[in-house]
Amino acid sequence: MSGSSSVLVASDLVRRYDQRIVVDRVSLTIESGEMVSLMGASGCGKTTLLHILGTLDRPDEGRLLLLGRDPARLSDAARAVMRREELGFVFQQSNLLPSLTARENVALPAWRATGQRRASLDRADALLDRFGLAARGDAPGRVLSLGEAQRVAVARALINRPQMVLADEPTGSLDSEASLAVLDAMAEVCRTGAALLIVTHDPNVAARCARRLVMRDGRLAPGASLSAVEDVATAHRTVV
Repeated sequence: MSGSSSVLVASDLVRRYDQRIVVDRVSLTIESGEMVSLMGASGCGKTTLLHILGTLDRPDEGRLLLLGRDPARLSDAARAVMRREELGFVFQQSNLLPSLTARENVALPAWRATGQRRASLDRADALLDRFGLAARGDAPGRVLSLGEAQRVAVARALINRPQMVLADEPTGSLDSEASLAVLDAMAEVCRTGAALLIVTHDPNVAARCARRLVMRDGRLAPGASLSAVEDVATAHRTVV
């Protein structure tokens, strides 16, 4: 990373699908150690923006600097290495490999990055224990409950000690106790200098973040008050 403390700098990002603007001139900077939440109604462009920021999608216009580098100038292989070794992802769906055990799912990114199977499994065991899943380490991904699978996915996102974590509704399928454990772990990651961007519909999750953003019709409204965040959550519950 460069000498700047900015982990992510996005300038005037635009993404279109079939001539419809889904992300509309979004500019955003996230600093090292910063914990940022993003709320908004379903369909407002949150997940698309998250995918662009994580190099899983490309903008039609604008520029992104991630860890001091422009992903658009990297090869596909180099972007894949960046995602695996320097970014952590938590998706709405856990995306676990069903035939691998919980501990193997968690360990896999570290195993691929380092080639050290034993050390990767040991770190996976420690993370699973932290999330109350030590007894489920040998369970295949296909038999885990939704809540268990999501906690495994969060542990997998943290296995390589990423510089930035991008999380899409990481607590959506968790009870309050498990949600608290996940948020505490993410806050600890931020204290080590990593940045966190978390998409959520839960105002309690947003309240844990130092900066709260709201997205409407593809655009960001920075510096949202907690009351505005709660309004978004109320609107989401009404729609659902």
